[in-house]
Parts: sequence; C-alpha cells; structure tokens
Amino acid sequence: METKAKAADANMEEYSASSTTIKFDDPIPLLRGPIRAGPHDDPSSGSYLLAFRSPQSWAAAFRSCESRIITQCEEGARIGCAVSASNNCKPPWWRNLIGPNTIDFKDREDCEVRQMEACLVVAKEKCVGFAKEKLSTPFRDARIAGRVSPKEVQKARQLLGSDTGYEPFLQVMQRYV
Repeated sequence: METKAKAADANMEEYSASSTTIKFDDPIPLLRGPIRAGPHDDPSSGSYLLAFRSPQSWAAAFRSCESRIITQCEEGARIGCAVSASNNCKPPWWRNLIGPNTIDFKDREDCEVRQMEACLVVAKEKCVGFAKEKLSTPFRDARIAGRVSPKEVQKARQLLGSDTGYEPFLQVMQRYV
C-alpha cells in the first residue's frame, strides 16, 4: 500500500504545474503602431497604416535590419568564397596522368588564403550594396507618426552617420515636416 502511495506521489510530481508550464520570454514592444490613414493615402491600403513612433525608432530599425542583412550576406559569401578558393587552387586534373608527384599542401593553403581574402573583400562591398537595395523601398516608404521637426531629422542623420547613401531615407522624413 505504501509503494502505491509513493508511486502516486511520483506521478503527481510529473504533472505538477511547475513541470508542465512553459515559460515564454516577455513580449518585445512593437516598432511600429497603427495610425489613421490620411485623405492623401491610398484607400485600398485600409483605414490604418503602420508608422514608427519617432525618427529615432526608424533609424534604429534601419540600422538593425541593415546589420542583420549584411551579417547574413557575409556568412553566405564566406561559404561561397571557400568553395571557390578550393576549386581555384586545386591541381589540374591532368597532373595525375603524368605520374606520381607530391602535392605541396602549403602552396595550396597559401593560394586558398589569397583567394579567400580577395573574394571576401569584393563580397563585403557587394553585401553593403545589397542591404541598401533591399531596405530602400520599405524604409523609404515608411511612415513616422506625427510631424517630424528638422531637429529630429538631424538627430536621425546623426544616428545613421554621415554616409550619403542614406540621404533618400532622410528626405522622406522631411516630407512630413
């Protein structure tokens, strides 16, 4: 009888609230909130639009998205560059037909390092351009709630840096001044 009670207690512990409850992370706040569409907005998009709360949240979202896209692009490029470097530095197929000779792995490794470095430099430049291209339409057309003062536009410029590639995005903010 006592063993049945112990077994029942053990089974109850398996199904206790603490062992069966899944804890989730606290929700993160939304970057954009709904605002009423104005009379100049496209009526087919509905009566509400999503807008950033401030130019600072817009700039922070832009920077975050840009860095994620660049990171993912560079990771993919690193894999592609490794495959390309390996293919470019392998000995020609006909070398084995001539006869047995030793393969100098040090020379091949040096060749692959040079090829990788050159490939990654080009890929990094292309990834920055790719990120700007992918973000241009969504962030250019993004809304910022309320009126944006020139002072707030200047703060967003400082957040984004002095890169002239961001000027089209900042001009959008000035439309709402």
